[in-house]
Order: sequence, then structure tokens, then C-alpha cells
Amino acid sequence: MAQLLDIPVGQLAPETLLALLEEFASRDGTDYGLREASLGEKVSHLRRGLDSGALKLLYDSESEHWDLVDRDSARQWLEEGEA
Repeated sequence: MAQLLDIPVGQLAPETLLALLEEFASRDGTDYGLREASLGEKVSHLRRGLDSGALKLLYDSESEHWDLVDRDSARQWLEEGEA
């Protein structure tokens, strides 16, 4: 069974968090609206989402995969993992 962890981004080294955000922002299929945004703009958008709590960084210890997800989805997935 997957073990999802909610990673507190404040505990990550700034360089590590930046690398994660840049990797996420450059994934295929990541959509930021009608106009194409620069990587810096995408990273800033993601950082604001993390800072506000709208986004969560989840890590699956079984698959060693991480993802940024909206707060409500994160809460649901974490609760399901506890059941």
C-alpha cells in the first residue's frame, strides 16, 4: 500500500524546492492559461499556491514519486491512506 506523506515545504532547502517547482512547471500538460508563461512565472505561481496552502507537496514513499496537488485532493488522499 502506498504511503503518502505531506511534505512541509518550509523544511526543504530553497535550492531543492526551486528544483522541484521548475521540474513540475516544465512537465508536459501543465497548463497556465491562454498565454504561455515563462518558467519563472510558472514557478512563482506554484510558490504562491504552496505559500497560501492551496497546493500541497505529496510524496509516495512506495513509488518514490512526488506531486503538487490541490489542498482538497491532498486531504482526501491522505485520509484514504489512513483508513
